[in-house]
Amino acid sequence: MSKSLINTARVALVLGLAGIITVGCGRKGELDRPSTPVEQQNVRKSDAAKKDPVAERPFILDKLL
Repeated sequence: MSKSLINTARVALVLGLAGIITVGCGRKGELDRPSTPVEQQNVRKSDAAKKDPVAERPFILDKLL
């Protein structure tokens, strides 16, 4: 195998892993517009009255953000 093919495979592997890690980040829920008030963010109109709000759980990376 040529050296450029191995380097290309390594770059593709690193980019693929970075994409998988990035997709796993974030919160579940619908996207909110930036102008949405905090109280209304991630609240679905149909499920809001049925379910109790879930308590925030700290995450290990929250301190970095």
